[in-house]
Amino acid sequence: MEFSESLKKYGDFQRVYKKGKSYANKYLVMYVLKQGTQENHIGISVSKKVGNSVVRHRITRLIRESYRLNEAAFEKGLDVVVVARPAIKDRSFSEVESSLLHLGRLHKICAVWRGEPHGRAGTLSS
Repeated sequence: MEFSESLKKYGDFQRVYKKGKSYANKYLVMYVLKQGTQENHIGISVSKKVGNSVVRHRITRLIRESYRLNEAAFEKGLDVVVVARPAIKDRSFSEVESSLLHLGRLHKICAVWRGEPHGRAGTLSS
């Protein structure tokens, strides 16, 4: 990820949970806290309720790759925590990506139109 780093520490996740704003859809919950830095910090949480370790790691990879491909469309200076819900278990990459972008649009931090993944022809000009 070119513009982002990972959130890894428990305290960082807790700060975003407590002070950030959250939106949810059927598959994901996204917490966002604006920091004003030049890069984003992204954390991904997939609990045991979603499945065994193989399933959890697969979901984590799908979310990380969805973010990575659309990273340029997200605002800079954010701490983002993405929490996977159990319904995401058997979803395809395109469904995970669509869900992530949907939450980005709800937070007004993502400028990609639905149906135009990877920051191509559907980016908004601001």
